[in-house]
Amino acid sequence: MSGAPLNIALIGSGFMGRAHALAFAAADRIFDLPRSPRVTILADRDLETATAAAASLGIPRASGDWREAIAGADIDMVAIATPNALHAAIAIAALAAGKAVYCEKPLATTLAESEAMTAAAAASGRPTAVGFTYLYNPMIVLARELIAGGEIGEVTAFRGIHAEDFMASADAPFNWRCEPDQAGGALADIGSHIIAMAQHLVGDIASVSGRLHTAYPTRRDAGGQARAVTVDDQMDAVVDFSGGATGSLSASWIASGRKMGLAFEVSGTRGSIVFTQECFNELKLYRSGSGRTNGFTTICAGPEHGDYGAFCPASGHQIGYNDLKTIEAKAAVEAAAGLPSAAKSFADALAVERVADAIRRSHREGGWVRP
Repeated sequence: MSGAPLNIALIGSGFMGRAHALAFAAADRIFDLPRSPRVTILADRDLETATAAAASLGIPRASGDWREAIAGADIDMVAIATPNALHAAIAIAALAAGKAVYCEKPLATTLAESEAMTAAAAASGRPTAVGFTYLYNPMIVLARELIAGGEIGEVTAFRGIHAEDFMASADAPFNWRCEPDQAGGALADIGSHIIAMAQHLVGDIASVSGRLHTAYPTRRDAGGQARAVTVDDQMDAVVDFSGGATGSLSASWIASGRKMGLAFEVSGTRGSIVFTQECFNELKLYRSGSGRTNGFTTICAGPEHGDYGAFCPASGHQIGYNDLKTIEAKAAVEAAAGLPSAAKSFADALAVERVADAIRRSHREGGWVRP
């Protein structure tokens, strides 16, 4: 480590807030960072919740008001790990206060809020980073390098899906994910990951034709009351990329049996690449050819694959989700320090939200829509 500490206000202490706190602590020990990240205050919905979480994570201060947490003159970066509906207000206020911002995806629940956040970032000149965790996988870094290097020739197609099953049962209760102004449906909540992956690997999406589907129009809340569900359970879209490739995207939180089915296949004129997050320490590569044994080769993640080597000196031992989050935190710290970084900015995340919005418009209007 070198340079002055990077003091961080962490907003939110749920699963993702804890993931951020652990990632900053690990990144500080695993990587040689330009500044040492220090989460100095944690804010949550009330002081009691924040105090308990801060104590469990070794964070010295707690607050029941995010505005108080970001206002400190000593705070360099604000890390936002709250429900989606709060992202815009916190990010815009933090940028106005001169802080760098590291925000979970999706950027916001509406395109207008995403545009406002990106405009605020541009006006402030402060660095931003967005938590598209799966893009930081060393196997995804390798896939992008293979594609960019022409290893599979000209890309002709991308077929991608993000499938989980946490809402697959009709008995799954009505919760915040069912509120359009809180989560925005499967498209916004998990579809943003596969859209980001597609654009990260293949390039800008130029046009879309999409359909949204709500499998369960009502769900019962915690009190047993039937509530109308007005968000999508599943999204399917056909897309055209600006580079000429075609593709399909799907997102579902009702895909029975799938726990983390973020998967894709990229086809090219000289080969293909196949990946699934459920086996995310592997990448399958096919090079066109002939012969009885010609087929996909499985590449196991190892120390020769970028940041994997910071965690383990041997291939096949595997890294985990929190390690991906640690790599992401490293990128956020580098961005906050003003250095070249792999972090995805608010502008990058806005491009994802524009595709998601185009899919919604296509569903309403029918036909093809440009983001």
